[in-house]
Amino acid sequence: MVLTVAVALAAIGAAFLTVALAAVLLYVAYRRVLRRHLVDELVRLAGPWVVQALPPQQVMTTLLSTIYGDGEANHDVVAGVLGGEGADFHGTGLTISTHTTVDYELQAVDHHIYGLLSTVTYSFKENVAGHRFVIFAMCDPVLRDSITVACRLPLFEAWFVPDPSLFEKSVDSMLSSVQIGIRYTDLGGACHDAESSKIELMEVGYRDWPEFLTFFREPLGTMPRLSPVDYMDTLRIFECDLGELAHVDHAVGSVENLSLRSTTLQRVDEGFCYWQAPYPCYVERITFAAAGLTVDDDPSWVFRVVPFTFRSAIAPGGWTPADDVRDLCVRSWLLPGHGVALLWKRNVDDHLIPGGSHGT
Repeated sequence: MVLTVAVALAAIGAAFLTVALAAVLLYVAYRRVLRRHLVDELVRLAGPWVVQALPPQQVMTTLLSTIYGDGEANHDVVAGVLGGEGADFHGTGLTISTHTTVDYELQAVDHHIYGLLSTVTYSFKENVAGHRFVIFAMCDPVLRDSITVACRLPLFEAWFVPDPSLFEKSVDSMLSSVQIGIRYTDLGGACHDAESSKIELMEVGYRDWPEFLTFFREPLGTMPRLSPVDYMDTLRIFECDLGELAHVDHAVGSVENLSLRSTTLQRVDEGFCYWQAPYPCYVERITFAAAGLTVDDDPSWVFRVVPFTFRSAIAPGGWTPADDVRDLCVRSWLLPGHGVALLWKRNVDDHLIPGGSHGT
């Protein structure tokens, strides 16, 4: 009897040890092998669905915090990459141009001032809901570098005049030159084209600036709240209703494509001009027509293109004549802060011309 009980206990003990050993082996295998594969498979299957179900801002903020660490400055990166706040689900309200072209033409007014004629065309990834278009004109570099993350309207443009003494004159000149064209859908979903034409721009009083720019309402990232009164001499805001371009029998529901043409006055002796993306833009090409910078029998100019982008198809080279810098293939994404600059200087040495390989 005692032997039978001992055998039974031994059998139970052996079975227990076998189960325990199997459990340990399974646990070790899970920790070292299975867990990684299961997690990878879950991420592969469910990850995209989870990401698509979350607001873009939450996804980007979490990702940047994991990589960069927590910090208020991450807000600027999130807004720049997304093309807006990204607080709405499915990316509603973000401004992203998937096909962008830029045409610049320099025309001398006299020996000191030139007109910069620009035509920029945007084609948006998702139709932009709304019919308000805003232009921010400024001569303050702090404002220039903050407009993108502070603006709460999806359709806007920023003008920067480097010379404060030329600011008012330049802005007044620009206003009369603005032409806008759009491709839009009406409230019934039908698509229409409105050819580029002049449109009335209304100036926004400084008391209403907080409606357009967040940093006039509250701190923005690392930037403290600003007072509109302090920027009355360096900032002007204008807005227009794109509905004025629509046909009389329907209204603008959303904007699919927008082109903006304007002329700004700049100083020749600044020696450069540039285009900078206001929101994420895939840029096909940039054209610089610079031959008109020469006045009368003045010495000619030589030019140099300097891209400041992730990458581009533009090959930086030496100083060249105007005819060699007309059409530049970019074919790259440009985020706010990215762009392409055109530099120039007097051609005082005939050896600068051939091949553009001489000079600094």
